[in-house]
Amino acid sequence: MTRRSLSHAVLILVLAVALAGCYAVRGSSGGGQTSFNPPRQIDAGDVLLPEGYRIEPVASGLTFPTGVAFDEDGGIYVVEAGYSYGEEFTTPRLLRITGNGTPEVLASGGKSGPWTGVTYQDGHFYIAQGSQLLGGSILRIDRDGRIEKLIEGLPSRGDHHTNGPVIGPDGWLYFSQGTATNSGVVGVDNAKFGWLERFPGFHDIACEDITLTGENYTSPNPLAADPDQSVTTGAFVPFGTPTEKGQIIRGQFPCNGAVMRIRPEGGQAQLVAWGFRNPFGLAFAPDGRLYVTDNRYDERGSRPVFGTGDLLWRVQEGAWYGWPDYHGHHPLYEGDRFAPYGESPPRRLLASHPGKPPRPAARFAVHSSSNGFDFSRSSRFGFRSQAFVAQFGDEAPAVGKVLAPVGYRVVRVDAKTGTVTPFATNREGNGPASLLDSGGLERPVAARFDPSGEALYVVDFGVLLHHGKGAIPQKETGVLWRITREE
Repeated sequence: MTRRSLSHAVLILVLAVALAGCYAVRGSSGGGQTSFNPPRQIDAGDVLLPEGYRIEPVASGLTFPTGVAFDEDGGIYVVEAGYSYGEEFTTPRLLRITGNGTPEVLASGGKSGPWTGVTYQDGHFYIAQGSQLLGGSILRIDRDGRIEKLIEGLPSRGDHHTNGPVIGPDGWLYFSQGTATNSGVVGVDNAKFGWLERFPGFHDIACEDITLTGENYTSPNPLAADPDQSVTTGAFVPFGTPTEKGQIIRGQFPCNGAVMRIRPEGGQAQLVAWGFRNPFGLAFAPDGRLYVTDNRYDERGSRPVFGTGDLLWRVQEGAWYGWPDYHGHHPLYEGDRFAPYGESPPRRLLASHPGKPPRPAARFAVHSSSNGFDFSRSSRFGFRSQAFVAQFGDEAPAVGKVLAPVGYRVVRVDAKTGTVTPFATNREGNGPASLLDSGGLERPVAARFDPSGEALYVVDFGVLLHHGKGAIPQKETGVLWRITREE
């Protein structure tokens, strides 16, 4: 090593140590760590787009919208979730958006939220019902609002829910199921989500038989009357249940962290792939291949994981995608790359792995919450065959510390190269409109092209604050936006 290269190496080491120290002493500065005074401002001029594109609000005053779909007559439909983190239960609804932006209720679901997505085909709407209280289902709703369940009993009572759905070129209806926990072990963080007290026996379900390493974690017991009581918990078992080395967990179906499919008319569901954490968005590319966005680990719970950006996967049938021991194709337990500051790396949970995870198609920023997306199929709109991904934005400090807001935008992705480029952002800077005191984007949660392919609709969930007591969602702040290319 030359004297110059040695000095450069020393400088890099000094900078790394300084930055680590800075990270350790600074507080979190997430986009939701702000205040909000209703009503929400809406101003399309506050959104920055590439030259030649324009954005406009189509509907506003929505409560927790999560998806948009279109019928053969050009009708526009939105689903409202009926549930938000922060344990806010409202009524999930399927709404038709009239020409003047007024919503008309086509169907509603009582206390079965969240409804996390919608698609339409041949006179029926298909909705992912990720019910926190009842368990997940896939609903089929006709034009008169009649509801039937194609499948129910999906393990959706935990941190993450039933997602999708989307019709594939093979005619099957594809959907997904997120994991119950952050990284495989039920802990105190799940009590903060609200579900551990309701369902103390709930835990992650593997899709195939797995063998455990026997790693266990001791934590306070929020279910006990004595605040000083502790409890020991292993992976893929209920809270307070230890595991042993070599213990076999039997696979079940349906399961967590999986992509599945079912015929639109109903029948037996099938497993497509598993080993995801929260595969929220599903879309087929013009070449017929299925892609999913996967929300990755948080720095929380008994097994916190640091620094894992969200991923875009191309789904290969029968493959395993690495959760809970990998991020992408990198093991969590080798080296300090994924170790929280001042702590040891996450310990390996599976004694043997069901396969080798493939490489992701693209990587997004850590805590960006990259969610619903669609592919451009129109030369008129531009960027043909590229994916447009809605980024909900960080939920710091609950998910871990961030030094500046992350996400709150729509990005476009070249799935062939993995290149991620901002497409729709707030003009005043990075962060939600509520933080920037502007009328732009708040929390984009889904993006979908209309049947013509010439208009991209962006579902904006609305204001979701994050303070010390957790998530604080704001009703009637959701917006549906439309992006088109100018003549």
